[in-house]
Amino acid sequence: MLKKFLFYFVCIMAIFHCQAQNKKLLISPLRGFDNFYVYTTYQNVGNVLYPSNSMYLITKDGVVMFDTPWDTTQFQPLLDSIKIKHNKKVIMCISTHHHDDRTIGLEFLRGNGIKTLSSKLTLELCKKYNEKQAQYVFNNDTIFNVGGYKFEVYYPGEGHSKDNIVIWFPKQKLLYGGCFIKSTEANNLGNMDEVNVEKWKISALNLLEKYPNPEMIIPGHFIWNKKALKHTIKLLKKYENNK
Repeated sequence: MLKKFLFYFVCIMAIFHCQAQNKKLLISPLRGFDNFYVYTTYQNVGNVLYPSNSMYLITKDGVVMFDTPWDTTQFQPLLDSIKIKHNKKVIMCISTHHHDDRTIGLEFLRGNGIKTLSSKLTLELCKKYNEKQAQYVFNNDTIFNVGGYKFEVYYPGEGHSKDNIVIWFPKQKLLYGGCFIKSTEANNLGNMDEVNVEKWKISALNLLEKYPNPEMIIPGHFIWNKKALKHTIKLLKKYENNK
């Protein structure tokens, strides 16, 4: 009994130590959603640390990641933290579009025996822009069943990028939007390199019609709540009106 207590005590101390020492990786349990975690890494953008949200799900078969860390120094610390916290290995990772805040860790994960996936369009754009590539591809609208959890990837149309997909968990009514969806903290549309605002607005309205009442929405950057999609539509309309 004492040995068991000491083992768990050491594990907890190790987690606290990692969190105290590693300010570049923040892992947050998603309140109200058992086994879902948002993890945030950072990059320096214009001399400001800019957060990037990704997510992982604990299943009975292992851990599923949705997008990769943006900070290349956090690939191994993330895997180590997951192992310490949950005593499970990451078994797969799905990237939601081709930009490096979603894909830069794919090669590392593949090298660690983790199955990496993206849409076919994302793979094509990764090749075009010399981004890291997933090992496997799927058609845009695909249903997955992993370790007792069901989720679907859905392509609403062009948005933040030409290839951005979202991931919907029907039982939990949880929408992982990635960079297609802007946080309610955002006051602009961010990186506009690939953006056609009119198409993004149509795509966002398509998404709202398909999943009208999510309990939670995880955007690619900054805080998450269930109002983020409607906020994104407001930003898109505001941009068009001010154009």
